[in-house]
Amino acid sequence: MGPKRTAKQRVTADDDINESSNKKPKLSGSLSDPLRKPHHFAAEAEEHGIVLRKYYPPEMSNARAQAYNNNEIPRPIEQLEAALEETVPTRKNIEVKDAVIHWFKMDLRMTDNRALWEASQKAQAAGVPLICMYIVSPEDFEAHLTASIRVDFTMRALRALKEDLAALDIPLLVETVEKRKEIPKHIVGLMEEWGANHLYANIEYEVDELRREAEMVKLCAEKGLTMELFHDTCIVPPGALHTGTGKQYAVYSPWFRTWVAHIHANQDLLNSFDPPAKNPHDAREKMAIIFNSDIPDAPENKRLPEDDAKRFHATWPAGEREAMDRLEKFCEEKIDQYSKRRNFPSEAATSSISVHLAAGTLSARTAIRTARDRNNTKKLDAGSEGIKAWISEVAWRDFYKHVLVHWPYICMNKPFKPEYANIEWSYNKTHFDAWRNGRTGFPIVDAAMRQVQSIGWMHNRCRMIVASFLCKDLLLDWRMGERFFMENLIDGDFASNNGGWGFSASVGVDPQPYFRIFNPLLQSEKFDPDGSYIRKWIPELRDIKGKAVHDPYNRGAASQAKKAGYPEPIVVHKESRDRALNAYKAGIERDKP
Repeated sequence: MGPKRTAKQRVTADDDINESSNKKPKLSGSLSDPLRKPHHFAAEAEEHGIVLRKYYPPEMSNARAQAYNNNEIPRPIEQLEAALEETVPTRKNIEVKDAVIHWFKMDLRMTDNRALWEASQKAQAAGVPLICMYIVSPEDFEAHLTASIRVDFTMRALRALKEDLAALDIPLLVETVEKRKEIPKHIVGLMEEWGANHLYANIEYEVDELRREAEMVKLCAEKGLTMELFHDTCIVPPGALHTGTGKQYAVYSPWFRTWVAHIHANQDLLNSFDPPAKNPHDAREKMAIIFNSDIPDAPENKRLPEDDAKRFHATWPAGEREAMDRLEKFCEEKIDQYSKRRNFPSEAATSSISVHLAAGTLSARTAIRTARDRNNTKKLDAGSEGIKAWISEVAWRDFYKHVLVHWPYICMNKPFKPEYANIEWSYNKTHFDAWRNGRTGFPIVDAAMRQVQSIGWMHNRCRMIVASFLCKDLLLDWRMGERFFMENLIDGDFASNNGGWGFSASVGVDPQPYFRIFNPLLQSEKFDPDGSYIRKWIPELRDIKGKAVHDPYNRGAASQAKKAGYPEPIVVHKESRDRALNAYKAGIERDKP
């Protein structure tokens, strides 16, 4: 049995609609026209691929972003809540028919999956089979900048999941729907084909998904069907935590203290949900077509070359069993030293489960609970320093999703601080290509960028270093880096990626102040003191001795580095720092009276 919950988790009760929709924002009177004007730098954002106009409108104005803050435009979560509230009279009277469906999205696991457990309970109570489905959406992958390596991981996770479900006589259908706006009708069509009145799913908090689910709730109700949605991705649901004045937290430290206190007061939030129960014995015969269906290949626009696929399969095995193996090994061997070693990229001191949390092959509940149970206390903020530090790092994922839900315009190419959209960024392609390819002449930056090009992953300390370098040393638009990460990292998660870039660029929630600028040389010497990380990823510098590896052109190894083909620094840090400070100050002051 799954646990009962004391904290409310079922949701009960524009606009910046993408181009596939003809709906108009619901704005009143004189506000309508001003709030629909794009930002004055919208053309630059479109020209440099920051706003994908195939799917989305131009970058909104700062006034429109502020309108969300002023509750003048409904947030997507509010639209979903309203749809659920409006359809309660219809949904509560719908009886189970021939089957119950669970729709997998970013929750590719059987264990500790809230909506899957709820669907199984419903099916068991009615004596009907549970059917599972997953929709492959090439347009969503493109619009959401999903990395090819991540899509490949997802398809492999689905194959493992299909086998695990089949052992319980539960079928999994994986189908490709080419046009994303057709997904709601396609799923309703499957419900009608299978004789299923009930569809279960966990909530995704990005803007497109919240709006789609609001549409689907209404569409199902119109056809005498019901869509039941649950909070699952976050341990504490978005909207559950507030400051003393009733507002949403925008600073991590007080949020984390409240998050910990809330879980301590509602310890069932960390309880696990059981895997689904086995289907009736005749399920395989009745649904043979689904059982015999194949997992499709990745869409052509996200397909890996064969050699890369083989290499990544070995580096990143998929599936929830692999996720649990990694988690348990980390907790057994490394977690107690995590706080001391986590910032050193040459050491394998981190858990490497980020892709599993992002893809949902592991739940955050399971991760936190497993770490807690290794501690000498049940409190999340006490005991082992390593365990405390690791739990606080995993909690950032909840924090950034809470931020995303309350300030949805960050999902629409706007910074959390709208006034920072006025900074005049550079779009120097030569500089961006040097950054992307690990050819900036700053070894710690180049090592990190070559790591991501090689294995689709980068150490978190290095993510901060390369992000700060792009925004403040090169003064490139932070959204170019944000996009690059999403298109190349196997663990890309919108909320966490956006939050990390917002921090480094000083434009996001709880950022470092804009006048705090990482010195890449100091970062290199502090976190890669013997140069092991640099030498691993930059073969041109493997023979450079001693501290010169951190800055060969200014520490007596210029001829050696040049002969090996390593480039000179493309900027001077002090000059770049001064330029960044001036640009930030001018941008922030731009709209002030």
